[in-house]
Amino acid sequence: MRKKTVIIGAGGHAKVVMDILLANPEIEVVGLIDKRDGSNIRGYKRLGDDSLLPELLRQDIRHAFVAVGDNDLRRRLAKRAAALGFQFINAISPHAVVSETASLGNGIALMPGSIINADARIGDHAIVNTGASVDHDCMIGSLTHLAPGCRLAGGVTTGEGVFLGIGSKTVDQAFIGAWSVVGAGAVVVGDIPDRCLAYGVPARIVKAIDAGFLAHRKENHMS
Repeated sequence: MRKKTVIIGAGGHAKVVMDILLANPEIEVVGLIDKRDGSNIRGYKRLGDDSLLPELLRQDIRHAFVAVGDNDLRRRLAKRAAALGFQFINAISPHAVVSETASLGNGIALMPGSIINADARIGDHAIVNTGASVDHDCMIGSLTHLAPGCRLAGGVTTGEGVFLGIGSKTVDQAFIGAWSVVGAGAVVVGDIPDRCLAYGVPARIVKAIDAGFLAHRKENHMS
């Protein structure tokens, strides 16, 4: 039986997720949840905001995917959906390359052209965006977002909620602490602690960031 699934979010990131889910014959997309009126992706209309989620459960729609690029907002939406009892599916592009020895969490997005190599681990609700690569033995924390074109060498570890900007790179065995942000095109050659903003070549820490930093980033910069 196909899994009836609601997509939570209807921005640019959700458009890519929709393409992936519609290509999966095991999934039946029933619609979108978003606070914005008039949201419509490929003919699938907005059903309502997240206050509708309990009613969807009563209609036996038990699967969800949080299609929001913003890490902190994705965390909050996933927490609410999980508390209600939704089960999270994965959005794995048929054009992604995933090693048989990789370990994948729940609610993750692997976009077209992404590569997950041997013994890598991808945490719950993480995003490996278009053309990003995660090499062997990496440990990608939950809610991490690797933007398009990121390149992670072997054995890299990211904490929860890390954001790596478009085209950024890391050397092998690098550690990036929870909720840190690495700017576009940066090259990480050493460890970065929790809640820091770093950019440049090589990447340098420029400031500490507060818990709401990611929440204020616009999704169209994160998709």
